[in-house]
Amino acid sequence: MSDLDLYTNTDPYDRGAFNSNHVGATQRYLRRAFDVCLALLMLVSAAPILIAAIAAIKLNDRRSSVFFKQTRYGLNGKPFTIVKLRTMVPNAEQMKSALAELSEDKGPGFKIQKDPRITPVGSVLRKYYIDELPQLYNVLRGEMALVGPRANSYNPSTYAPWQRQRLLAKPGITGTWQIARNKPQNFDQRCQMDIEYVRQQSLLKDLTILVLTVVMLVTRPSGY
Repeated sequence: MSDLDLYTNTDPYDRGAFNSNHVGATQRYLRRAFDVCLALLMLVSAAPILIAAIAAIKLNDRRSSVFFKQTRYGLNGKPFTIVKLRTMVPNAEQMKSALAELSEDKGPGFKIQKDPRITPVGSVLRKYYIDELPQLYNVLRGEMALVGPRANSYNPSTYAPWQRQRLLAKPGITGTWQIARNKPQNFDQRCQMDIEYVRQQSLLKDLTILVLTVVMLVTRPSGY
C-alpha cells in the first residue's frame, strides 16, 4: 500500500495518525529559539539587500505598495497575514481567475512558469528568493517557522482530507520540496513531501534543509 493510500484513510486532523506530535517540549523550544535567533540575524544581515529591493520596486512603480500581503493558512489551518515583497502587478489577484486555465497545478494551488503578472524587477527578486525575506517577520511573530510546509492561500476546506495533514506543522519559508532538484509541479506531490516532513520533523532536519537551501540559491537559483 502506498503512502498516499495511508493518508486518505486517516482523520485529517488526527495528530496521532502520523505521529506528528512526537516532537517533545524541549525540541519545540529549541527549534523556536533557533528560528527567532536566526531570523533576527538574517534580517540584520540582509537589511542592505532588502532596502535595495524596496528601492527597485518603488522606482518601477511609485504608486503601489512595495509589500504584498495575503491571507495564508498555518498551523491547524489558522489564518494569518503573510508578508512578501511585491513581485507582480498591483492587480495580480484580480487577474488570477482569468489565468486559471493556464495554471499547471489543478489542485488547491496556482502555478504558471512564465506568469505574465510578474514584473521585470519581480522576476529578479523571485529568482534569488529575495521576495521571501519579509516572511522573517512572520517567523518572529510565531506564525511561521524557517522550515516547514509551504503556506497556502487556499482555504483548508478545499483540501482533500489527507492533504490537511500538512497543517500539523507551522508553515516555513523553505522546505523539502523547495530544495528538490526536480520540484513537484502539482499540489498532491507537494503535499506528500510536506507530510513526510511533518512526520520526520526535527532540529537536525531543519538545519539540513536550511543548508541545502543555501546551496540551491548559490548553484541553481530559479524562483519557481
